[in-house]
Amino acid sequence: MDLDRILVELRSERARMDHAISALEGLAVPFAPRRGRPPKSQTAPATRQRRRTMSPAARKRISAAMKQRWAKWKGKSAPKKTKARPAMSAAARKKLSALMKARWAARKKERA
Repeated sequence: MDLDRILVELRSERARMDHAISALEGLAVPFAPRRGRPPKSQTAPATRQRRRTMSPAARKRISAAMKQRWAKWKGKSAPKKTKARPAMSAAARKKLSALMKARWAARKKERA
């Protein structure tokens, strides 16, 4: 066995181990702060927080308040209703009907 050869191999092994250790230490403590979005495992909370629920009474109060707001808003922006046209008398309806029939007959005569 060559003692010098064994020492050289052990020293090279030690150099590789030192290199591996320094690389692992570099991963554990970065020199510069990491830029960008952090990894997903760090951003996710360990425990999920429960969502708060609303009591039925509070839900009714909010619903009533929203209905009141909508009624107020719609009341201001709703168009004003105009007075409806009075109903047509039977005589006026008959007169208009006769006029339209005469107009249609004249148009039909022109085309023929």
